[in-house]
Amino acid sequence: MIINKEIDLGHGKIISIETGKMAKQADGAVVVRLGDTMVLATVVSSKKTPPPNQDYFPLQVEYREKYSAAGKFPGGFFKRESRPSEKEILSARLIDRALRPLFPDGYLYETQIIITVISSDQINDADVLGGLAASTAIMVSDIPFHNAMSEVRVGRINGIYVINPDVNQLLESDIDICIGGTNDTICMLEGEMKEISEAEMLEAIKFGHDAIRKLCALQNEIAAEVAKPSRPFAPTVIPAELTEYLRGCCEARLKELAYTPLKKEERAEQTARIYKDTIDSTVEHFKSIISSDDIAANPSKALLLNAHIIEEQIHSIEKKVMRHMILDDAKRLDGRALDQVRPISIELGIIPRAHGSALFTRGETQALVTITLGTNKDAQSVDNLTNNADKKFMLHYNFPPFCVGEVGRLGSIGRREIGHGNLAERSIKMVAPTEQEFPYTIRIVSDILESNGSSSMASVCGGTLALMDGGVPIRKPVSGIAMGLIKEGSSYAVLSDILGNEDHLGDMDFKVAGTRDGITSCQMDIKIDGLDYHILESALEQARKGRLHILNKMEEAIPASRQDLANFAPKLTTIKVPVDCIGMIIGKGGETIRSITEETGAEINIDDDGTVTIACSTSEGTNAALATIKSLTAKPEVGTIYVGKVRDVRDELGAFVEFLPKTDGLVHISEIANERVTKVSDHLKVGDKVKVKLVDVRKDPRTGKTRFALSIKAVDQAPESATPKEPGTETK
Repeated sequence: MIINKEIDLGHGKIISIETGKMAKQADGAVVVRLGDTMVLATVVSSKKTPPPNQDYFPLQVEYREKYSAAGKFPGGFFKRESRPSEKEILSARLIDRALRPLFPDGYLYETQIIITVISSDQINDADVLGGLAASTAIMVSDIPFHNAMSEVRVGRINGIYVINPDVNQLLESDIDICIGGTNDTICMLEGEMKEISEAEMLEAIKFGHDAIRKLCALQNEIAAEVAKPSRPFAPTVIPAELTEYLRGCCEARLKELAYTPLKKEERAEQTARIYKDTIDSTVEHFKSIISSDDIAANPSKALLLNAHIIEEQIHSIEKKVMRHMILDDAKRLDGRALDQVRPISIELGIIPRAHGSALFTRGETQALVTITLGTNKDAQSVDNLTNNADKKFMLHYNFPPFCVGEVGRLGSIGRREIGHGNLAERSIKMVAPTEQEFPYTIRIVSDILESNGSSSMASVCGGTLALMDGGVPIRKPVSGIAMGLIKEGSSYAVLSDILGNEDHLGDMDFKVAGTRDGITSCQMDIKIDGLDYHILESALEQARKGRLHILNKMEEAIPASRQDLANFAPKLTTIKVPVDCIGMIIGKGGETIRSITEETGAEINIDDDGTVTIACSTSEGTNAALATIKSLTAKPEVGTIYVGKVRDVRDELGAFVEFLPKTDGLVHISEIANERVTKVSDHLKVGDKVKVKLVDVRKDPRTGKTRFALSIKAVDQAPESATPKEPGTETK
């Protein structure tokens, strides 16, 4: 049965959802369309029972863009799609983060969601459509998932909010925020803004949530028509006797440890000791009172001897202890107040050869951030369905295993690193100078050296400081902070600058970055249903105060960007040349421009409009390249004296002299000297440098070539004030 339904979200944004036509062997399959952009989402969940010691939900979310969807060929040699791009990875993360917490507790069956862009009008981005399609595909499947989720993008153009603005509308928008939520709550946020207020951000979220509710209602309507029964699923029931025994065994020790402020490593060691002691004593205790006959009669008794199940229950007790400590006593693991930011230290310029650097430390989180300045040639080529513009501002984030005291493989960059780097990049990009103000390609690299909470926000702060240290004229400094939430019933506590444990055991990870004047980016993940807007409002206000506190510390270290670039940064000099001279500068097969680079050490970029950018770390190299380019583009002027080089000698005719680069003129035998010359080679040899005066320019009527007549003897007749010009000096 094919079901197709439409919904109008305003401003001509009509979304259609269809199921029953494509990919019918998947557990669920849906096609969502907006304009001529279409995504196919499929979901398949294994029916194989998970291993008894599995403690995670193996959910895989993949988002893929087909170039054929836009009638394009993939780049590269093989002409087919290969590894996912950063855009595809970021889109997959948007969907994964919103859906994962909505699966029922205890559902550990391997599940794969694949979202494929099958048509693209190159105007409407498919990422949020993928989230809607993925949720609907699960809703029409037999997976026990009954809480529809929808995603929308919210923009604001001239003060008017728009749902799912297209790429052209986003150019005029001061907000670009993706929102994922259910009928009752917001579960995911990610976006960038042009310094909007907390109140404006809350308003945008509410506007997006109204559209999400409509889309969730449509999903429920489609699922009801499909009416596929859910597969049987029963989460593991933990015997009450195990819970009671564990509480008596370890709750007091965990509580004592929670109330003792410790460093991350010390806390981890003592926690591990409590876990081991408790598991050993629990297994030993129940072994002594449970027989094999008891287990045969009641298989659930085996759970009392399962070390993995015991460890899970200890973790639940630890989580409850920490949460009640915060809610009941307003006390945190490291002894801070709920709104207190950890101590901050800042060092600048510590990497001598970098073009700017900063070491930003906040508590036990530390980021070493460097910047590199380059030219247009260093820009990153971007090729996706909606954007082909080169990228000239980038932030790369690295999270090596040693930063959390672990041993791990160093392989390709993971999804988490790409996501954190993208968030930090969007945070700072809003205050970066325009290309006209600062025509450099900028690369920021954040290497996390220590981590115990929000290394992405440390990257924002460190990235801003490194740019200022390098003399990049950013409009304003940006800082970032991660907020947490503990919520039990109607009681809640919002935490500023959360620790890793507070993130792991808490209910929210809400990162907010911005300037003194407003928010530039945000990212939020929620692990609970029913986040109230007054809690969100409280979190935003507390984040604002924390952000300003961090900005004060940053401005104490460096109040404004340095006036000069770093010594080793390339200095850019820009000149404009006539468009018809571009070929002369490049030369045949790039020969001329390569020779300039080899001789001067300068890198040269030429735009189609004749803008020439010279990049060199030394003023000598810049001046030499500049002089050569000016000489190449100089126009011969009659009456001007030049210093030229003899290229050819004809005894009975005269000498050919290169008086400008690639421009020769003839000094006739009669113009070499005041006295009679019978043999030119008696006066001039190839390679000689001579002063010549351009006395005539004319076109050969037979060949159409321009002929230049030069004179040596006319130089002697020139006024003493006339200054000869060598090739490489500008003619004015």
